[in-house]
Amino acid sequence: MIKLVYCLRKRADMPEKEFRRYWRVDHAPLVTRLAQAIRAKKYIQSYTVEPELNALLLASRGLATPYDGITEVWWDDADSLRAALASKEGQAAFAALLQDEAKFIDFSQSRVFITEEHPIFEH
Repeated sequence: MIKLVYCLRKRADMPEKEFRRYWRVDHAPLVTRLAQAIRAKKYIQSYTVEPELNALLLASRGLATPYDGITEVWWDDADSLRAALASKEGQAAFAALLQDEAKFIDFSQSRVFITEEHPIFEH
């Protein structure tokens, strides 16, 4: 499988609480409805929590402030994602997702990339 990792920063004009609410209550159902069109197999939202622990980690490493959250989306393989991007149904679905994301995500401060997992251990 391949995975899209989307590191999100909220729009500056959106309070944190509203960002999380919109992402979970409004955007997640849209992704769920469009999952078949984009051929996605799994979708996860991870919200940044524990500001005090984050501050310790940042200070110990000299890192930039954390993202507001991360989205992960899985496909069976790269060809599945390519096929979704090439289909009219997939293109319409990705366009709808982009239009909705503009309501709560600061694109200029966010990052997205495709990964492949290589598990090291799991207890």
